[in-house]
Amino acid sequence: MTQDATLYKRGGGFLLGSPAAADVFTPEDLDSEQRLIGETAAGFAKEQVEPLLENIENREHEHSVALMRQAGELGLLGADIPAEYDGLGLTTTSSTLITEMLGRYAGSFSLTFGAHTGIGTLPIVYFGNEDQKKRFLPKLASGEWIAAYALTEPDAGSDALAAKTTAVLSDDGKHYVLNGQKQWITNGSFADVFIVYARVNKRITAFIVPRELEGVSVGPEVNKMGIKGSSTTMVYLDNVKVPVENVLGEVDRGHVIAFNVLNLGRWKLAAGALGACKALIEVSAKYAQERKQFGVPIASFPLIQQKLAAMAVRTFVLESTVYRTAGQLTEALSGLDLAKDVSKEAGDAIGEFAVEAYINKVLGSEVLDFVADEAVQIHGGYGYMQEYVVERAYRDARINRIFEGTNEINRLLIPGTMLRRAMKGELPLLEAMFALQKELTEFVPSFGDDMPAPDDPLAAERGIVDNLRKLTLMVAGLAAQKHMEKIEQEQELLASAADLGILLYAAESALLRTEKAGYPELFVHMTKLFVHEAADQAEPVARRALAALEEGDTLRVQLSVVRRLTRRDPVNAIALGRGVAAKVLEAEGYPV
Repeated sequence: MTQDATLYKRGGGFLLGSPAAADVFTPEDLDSEQRLIGETAAGFAKEQVEPLLENIENREHEHSVALMRQAGELGLLGADIPAEYDGLGLTTTSSTLITEMLGRYAGSFSLTFGAHTGIGTLPIVYFGNEDQKKRFLPKLASGEWIAAYALTEPDAGSDALAAKTTAVLSDDGKHYVLNGQKQWITNGSFADVFIVYARVNKRITAFIVPRELEGVSVGPEVNKMGIKGSSTTMVYLDNVKVPVENVLGEVDRGHVIAFNVLNLGRWKLAAGALGACKALIEVSAKYAQERKQFGVPIASFPLIQQKLAAMAVRTFVLESTVYRTAGQLTEALSGLDLAKDVSKEAGDAIGEFAVEAYINKVLGSEVLDFVADEAVQIHGGYGYMQEYVVERAYRDARINRIFEGTNEINRLLIPGTMLRRAMKGELPLLEAMFALQKELTEFVPSFGDDMPAPDDPLAAERGIVDNLRKLTLMVAGLAAQKHMEKIEQEQELLASAADLGILLYAAESALLRTEKAGYPELFVHMTKLFVHEAADQAEPVARRALAALEEGDTLRVQLSVVRRLTRRDPVNAIALGRGVAAKVLEAEGYPV
């Protein structure tokens, strides 16, 4: 495989090799100023939002609007907005922490906040011209205006480019007339500004549409399973005259904005899910120590301890992945002068880490689902009662696997994007795949069997991660080789390759974080637990995929390679889990 270490830091580069731990951003790298911003966000959520959560859940949206104004006064709405437009101009890592804190303490209000600061505002920040930024960003930063994102339509969900909303240029060339309807629009009932996608010619175009324009109307609130405090409505456009000055980016190039902004939304979704995971661990740990059965706290039961440990381990891995990606995005976007029109450069920078955004979205939503489910189980019957926060959290979590593209769609996008980048020559993935095939068929590889360094407590796990990389390349390479241009029709194989890639990126992120931190015992134990679990999960995924690709003696040879790649000495997961649980109970929450 390639020896060019700079490639490992590029988007998708984790399939080529592992970057140096020093080059990976971790939560431990957050400085005092960033932590202060996080504390401000947490204080706002706990002191201002939490007392009103019942009102918010009852759809008393006036409270959400007032809270947005308060968030604006604190500067929280302007984290990603340049200082030139009354924002804070913070780094992506800083805004990650804000998103995490809102996800942790603000319930479904975090959706109101996130839709505004993320997919509602970022299209203008990264793709607006100077005039548009001057007109809209200051009021979005202050909370005077609240933003919403209007892409989905009744017949255009996952296939967003099938949107039927039209935009026709007027005879005098001064405005576009928009007609159509948008579905499931977060903040719909009270948003002042909509980012609307409509078809001018064959492709979609993005528009900034103020609510005050004649012909803009919204439908009633839809009835949802969860996130009840978040406003969700239809938006109707009836001969809406939008000034040409409000075209966002280039005509017929709205898909570039839509895809890149959604990628930022996917990663921010993972950051919010991270905060929710930490909150659920906290309430579960406290409940387990308070609730008694058979005369003792249920926290003393080993099976409850193992649940708490599993919740903490997966949250640690998600945290490692979210902040690793945040660091990558920060570096990619750091050179942009957002006071100018930098739409091309912004699109390139965000698009570079599209695969990582897909991974974050899938991982974040599924880790949160796991944590929420275990939290309900720890609470027993009480977890099913509306009086307990875990009941609401369980319902609220479910939408994340659908938001920002279903997890099925995102799984297809992971290998699809990687293969397209390989075909364009942006990453030498094809070379790596062919080199690996040659290694596996002609030589006897080490497979991580070298003697571990005595000062490396994760030497064995490092070998497992390297083998996960080989396994991912092996499955993806064989699938691409057999089906070639028809690979997009083999969704099961693409999903298998995606699952292997997700396990690899997550396991590697945890390992690199632990190495960079100097191998703290708790970090080591959590990393060991996840890496070995990842190997356990990877083997059947690979076997299923290979059985669809090969048969007979060839299949038997391939399966023998899988066995060799996943071979390892087991760890005492029971003892490690009990140790992690002890830290959770001691901290009465997430122990890191």
